[in-house]
Amino acid sequence: MEPAADSLERLVPDRLEARDATGLSTLALHLARYEFAARHLRPGRVLDLACGAGYGTKLLAERSGGPVLGADLSPDAIAYARSRYASPGVEFRVADAMTFADERGFDSIVSLETVEHLPDPHRFLARAAALLRPGGTLVASVPTTPSTDVNPHHRHDFTERSFRAAVRTHGLAEIDCLRQVQRVPLAAVLGRSETRMGDLRPNLASWYARHPRALLRRVAATLRHGLANHYLTVAWQKPA
Repeated sequence: MEPAADSLERLVPDRLEARDATGLSTLALHLARYEFAARHLRPGRVLDLACGAGYGTKLLAERSGGPVLGADLSPDAIAYARSRYASPGVEFRVADAMTFADERGFDSIVSLETVEHLPDPHRFLARAAALLRPGGTLVASVPTTPSTDVNPHHRHDFTERSFRAAVRTHGLAEIDCLRQVQRVPLAAVLGRSETRMGDLRPNLASWYARHPRALLRRVAATLRHGLANHYLTVAWQKPA
């Protein structure tokens, strides 16, 4: 079974439609993050943790010229990745990011737009830091404007400050960052006219009534940034 094309949980490039302008712009942002990550890969073993459909795993392998392992919780996503993006040096494995283990460790770990989905971000970041070999790099990204209100697959909102602080507690030092902005097409969102928009949280007004702090965060972010989503991707290094 292929991953759903109408879900905000993960992106499947081959299943985006020409009218899905938001999905196509989201793909462009994701690819830019992977290109950023590729520039910070260390020689050696590479892990793409929560790799989704696998297109980024293949990109990392092409840029690094070395072996890359892509791991994701979804058997459907991994089956799709194996059928679509398999190539020499690329391996895909079904695994839970929260419990993933590998005794050999990795020189680079990439995990993009993952942390906000997880039940315990701090435990995940501790796991990622433990999997890194000395001198290795971690590249991770999150939305830094509210997203839990509209995206039912997101469990946590981050700011740039809170995301950086969460990673610093695990002994990693920031070496570079990438900021991105995605304008929100209000008409498409309100009309749910694009395929992936059908997965937006229903009955949002009722949800805000039950989560008034989330509404305040949304209002504050809109006043500050307008109708735009902001994202931060950071590369960190583990002490040698």
